[in-house]
Amino acid sequence: QVQLVESGGGLVKAGGSLRLSCAASGSMFSIYAMGWYRQAPGKQRELVAGISSGGSTNYADSVKGRFTISRDNAKNTVYLQMNSLKPEDTAVYYCNAGGVAHMTSRSFEVWGQGILVTVSS
Repeated sequence: QVQLVESGGGLVKAGGSLRLSCAASGSMFSIYAMGWYRQAPGKQRELVAGISSGGSTNYADSVKGRFTISRDNAKNTVYLQMNSLKPEDTAVYYCNAGGVAHMTSRSFEVWGQGILVTVSS
């Protein structure tokens, strides 16, 4: 069973930076796509950024030029560097990963538990 553990959230002032990390653990699996989503109070969960196993990335328009997603395939870890943070970036951020379990050859999708990012004005 694959699990995702997020870290790096917290409280920051507008204009500041934070770096989120998400590590996948388990045994005998391959991770393909990884990404970060967020959900603000009263709003639906939305994609923030995604990255493929080959390093191709995509971003929500609202974070382009401010956020950078990256990954370390050897560590099964994805990062989200968030710069020039705005109060509207305040949300619970969720890590997401999709892959295949080697023993069963079945694909899976897993979510992290979520981590709070609060940006004060």
